[in-house]
Order: sequence, then structure tokens, then C-alpha cells
Amino acid sequence: MIRVREGVAAEVRAEWPGARELLVQMDGQEVRALAYTDTVGTPEPGDRVILNATALLQGLGTGGYALVTAVPDRLPADPPPQPGHLVKARYTPAQTTVLGVDEQDSPDHEALRDADSIDGMPVVVADLHSAVPAILAGARAVRDDPRIAYVMTDGGALPVAFSRTVHGLREAGWLAATITVGQAYGGDREAVTLHSGLLAARHVVGADLVVVAQGPGNLGTGTRWGFSGVVAGEAVNATATLGGRPIGSLRVSEGDRRERHYGVSHHSLTAYGRVALAPAEIPVPELGGEFGERVREQAGVLAGRHTLVDVPCDGMLDALRESPVRLSTMGRGLDDDAAAFLSAAAAGRLAVC
Repeated sequence: MIRVREGVAAEVRAEWPGARELLVQMDGQEVRALAYTDTVGTPEPGDRVILNATALLQGLGTGGYALVTAVPDRLPADPPPQPGHLVKARYTPAQTTVLGVDEQDSPDHEALRDADSIDGMPVVVADLHSAVPAILAGARAVRDDPRIAYVMTDGGALPVAFSRTVHGLREAGWLAATITVGQAYGGDREAVTLHSGLLAARHVVGADLVVVAQGPGNLGTGTRWGFSGVVAGEAVNATATLGGRPIGSLRVSEGDRRERHYGVSHHSLTAYGRVALAPAEIPVPELGGEFGERVREQAGVLAGRHTLVDVPCDGMLDALRESPVRLSTMGRGLDDDAAAFLSAAAAGRLAVC
């Protein structure tokens, strides 16, 4: 199951908070590797490194990285004593303890102990991590400087440090905070569940708007139920349970010619049409033309349970081009698949209207 390799760090290619990208000599070839510095320390050129090369050798979608699991000749120092006993990535060799925003040692424990409502706060739910910057662009095109929190679920990458998108959005001031929930970790705040993460976004971060999506690395099997984004429907339920305003962003693509993803993806139709038991607003982007009619028709199957809202896309391309991070979904950029990003931006626009 695991393909373990040994290598030697040759070059530091890039780094951002919590992560360092390396070139590593492994099995006579040079490969890209990623080290989570809070977990394994900070590898330097010349260091011997132990790698989990499983996904790399199998050609899976991990960004093309081998993952550094240890720097055996220079182990990281123990962190200073600090509060926090939530264990994430539990019972794996990489398990880590964090301070949960809702646990007893947290200064925010009292604010959350009896919290039971997010007071009508809009929550935009998306299937893919790549939708996050587009949702923010759509919201910011309507309202100046909204206070937005990103709640990252554990369907994709568990360490938020894997996402350069989150780092770029935080640096640009587009995100007020990231809250990692479930087994995901490394956010500005840590929470046990999606419910407590949403409550923290409202009562601790003071967010006007929350975006819920998995981390990078969507998992799909080409079956109706075997994809990690199915939890988008559960996020709608959690939002409604806590008295929020759920908004279901449609996964749309004109660039993906696979029948199950062309137009409105079956992921959205399953998550919102079968899993979401509470009603939500479903923004339908006004894309125009034959493709726009296809999207409208496909989204129509959700009308029995949810409220479909036509959202104009005028000005949205300009807003998307102002994103401080690169827009990319399944390897396609804005010019390759504008519909994907316009659909997400429409959700952001609706949320602040």
C-alpha cells in the first residue's frame, strides 16, 4: 500500500507557511517533494529524507509530489509546551495535536460552549477547492471587503499548508481566517466538526460569509456515490441545522467533455438532490447560449427541493481576473473553462445580495 523511498534533498524550490517544496534525488532521478515543516522539520539541501512516494509513483493527483515523512539525521525539536489536545490525522504516523477552538483550554471555549446558531449567516457550499477563490471574487465584486471565513473539510488534503490558494488569499486579505474541521488541520482555527467550525466562524472570527469546501485533492470514482464531494449536501444540512442560509454552488464545466461532468456535474446533482435534506438557494449562472440552456435544464431537477436563483454574470469575468491567486480547476484555467469559475462566482454574488 505504501511505497517508501529514501532520497537526498538537492534544492529548495519554493516555500510558504507550513510547507517547503524540494527537488530530491530519488532512485537516480530528480523528483519534486513536499515537506510539511510543522510536522517533519525543515529539510535543507544535502539532507537525507524518507519519502512516501506512493501517489507519485502511481501517477495520482497529488500535485506530482513525493511527501517527506522524516528527515532522519536531523529530527525537529519538540514544540514548546502549549495547550491543545485535539488529535488530528488520528492514529496515523503523522497524527498531530492542535488547540481546538471549542476545547476547554481554548480562550474561545465559553463563546462556543452553548452556541447553537449562526444567525442567518450565508454559507456557500462547494464541491471543489478550486471554487473557493472564484466564490470570493464574486462576493467582492458586489460588496467591498466582506469578512469571509473558509471552513475546510477533510475530503481532500488534510494539511491546509498544501493549499497555495489559501496562503495567497490570506496574504491578499481576501480571507479573514481558515478553520480546519474534522481530520483537516493547520488552519487559523481548529474545530472538531463542521458544525463547531461554522459556529466558530460566526462567533469567534465574526465572519459575514463562510465558504465550505474540501481541501485540494477531490476523490472520485466515476460512480454516483463514490466521490468525496458528496459531503457538500451534508454541509447544507449542517448550515440549516444551525440557522444559517445555505447556498449550494453548482459544479459546472464546459471544458470537461465527460458526460457526467459536462454542464452541471452529477456531483452537484447527487449532493444537493439526494444528500441535502434541507432546502438551499441554488444559484444558476446566466451563461447564455446553448450551453447556458443545458445548465439551466440540468439544474431544474433540483427545483423540487431547493430554490433556484438566476444570477447574472455581467462583470464577473473582470472580477475573476483580479483574483490574487491562479484560477485552476482540474488543470483548466479561466480561459479554458470560464463557466466553472463563473458558476462559483455567481454563488458568491448571491451570498452578499
